[in-house]
Amino acid sequence: MIKGAVHSIETFGASDGPGVRFIIFLQGCRMRCRYCHNADTWAMETDSVSYYEPSELLDKAERYRSYWGEDGGITVSGGEALLQIDFLIELFEEAHKRGINTCLDTAGEPFSRDEAFMEKFSRLIELTDLFLFDIKHIDPAAHRDLTGKDNSNILDCLRFLSDNGKKIWIRHVLVPGITDDDNALEKTAEFIRSLSGVEKVEVLPYHNLGAYKWKELGIPYSLEGTMAPSADRVENARRILGAQ
Repeated sequence: MIKGAVHSIETFGASDGPGVRFIIFLQGCRMRCRYCHNADTWAMETDSVSYYEPSELLDKAERYRSYWGEDGGITVSGGEALLQIDFLIELFEEAHKRGINTCLDTAGEPFSRDEAFMEKFSRLIELTDLFLFDIKHIDPAAHRDLTGKDNSNILDCLRFLSDNGKKIWIRHVLVPGITDDDNALEKTAEFIRSLSGVEKVEVLPYHNLGAYKWKELGIPYSLEGTMAPSADRVENARRILGAQ
């Protein structure tokens, strides 16, 4: 049975999907988001990573099942969880056998229409009850500057989920001077409106609480001195994006 490379676990998550959730943070990410607060999840392998079989993780999760209520379950985040898609499929298959709600927190960066990936991804979405999907930036050049990656396949991933009737919550991190431009927000809102299945839009104000991890890793933090957005700017973004 395949094992997943796990960075960490949160037993009582209240902001990563509906209800109380057991959150599994997988190791590895190919994007280098300038505001990332989990830079220690980037490398695919580190000395601190733990390896679990799906059943081992779900046995841990079920210890807290009495707290989930009707809406809770498990959420898999990262890093970028789709880099471990084979593990995700086995984990979610076993979760559904146990009657556990599944949620995937992703930025969609590994998405491809390549036949080999699509075969696996099509199976995965059947097993995923909800997608939490980060839209980093709608503009391709700005997205590349912010994350180091293009966004064409990411937006295509969202279209694919929409076309296949999946439930989606959109998230947008609001960074002053980078992701809070009204014109870009309007274009993001237009794109979101073109999708079906979007049940919720969330605006997440930028914070620098993970900056210390960059320093520990010896990586320059390019947003040094950037302040959290004002309440007015957050409300402006929420209004434009139609956030609930």
